[in-house]
Amino acid sequence: MTEPADPGRRADPGRRAALAERLATVTARIATAARAAGRDPADVSLVAVTKTFPAADVVHLRALGVTDVAENRDQEAAAKAAEVIAVLGAGGPRWHFVGRLQRNKARSVVRYADVVESVDRPELVQALAAAAGQHRSTPLDVLVQVSLEVGVAGAPAGRGGAGPADVPRIADAVAAAPALRLAGVMAVAPYGADPGPAFAGLAAVAERLHHDHPEASVVSAGMSGDLEAAVAHGATHVRVGTALLGGRPPLSG
Repeated sequence: MTEPADPGRRADPGRRAALAERLATVTARIATAARAAGRDPADVSLVAVTKTFPAADVVHLRALGVTDVAENRDQEAAAKAAEVIAVLGAGGPRWHFVGRLQRNKARSVVRYADVVESVDRPELVQALAAAAGQHRSTPLDVLVQVSLEVGVAGAPAGRGGAGPADVPRIADAVAAAPALRLAGVMAVAPYGADPGPAFAGLAAVAERLHHDHPEASVVSAGMSGDLEAAVAHGATHVRVGTALLGGRPPLSG
């Protein structure tokens, strides 16, 4: 009898070894950055950004101890999560959605995502709350995405994020929705600028939010190229893709 193919059976031992080596390097960077900031490395969590990489890589990473993975396109993420769940079941990772999210995708995203990090407007809060209330048995964790691009010349458009002054209103809407749980903030440093001042600004926003909502303790910031600056300014989660998985394969479709 021919056994069905799945991400676990397609797993390449050489790929797992390469990922293990990269994971060790990234983990060491996080630990060094945390100690330099006078922080406990255990207080900084790694979120592996697996967009454009196959489900087999998620299976590898979970076997290597990675607990959280992130995706930014619903169509890719939904299919990949289903593949991984078929292999790992309840032992799979926590799924983070980090991309710009349209309201009409909320119903799909809440079915597989444990965390949505890119909430930047009240209308999206409403859509996620309605979908989560209908399709989830537990609250959906939500991070308010903060724009750090205000006043940055040449900043790319369309990356999303609420202005710092708008964060309290969005956070209040999340906190008021029974199907959602306000977990904290997320941001991406502006391209072509020193990330330090941007992450310092995010830290100030996070501190004000935590004062008003003590349960909102997550600060998701920092990627492959700037995770040290993010950790120095209090990031609790860093989202790492290229440094962990390598150069991204081209998107299909």
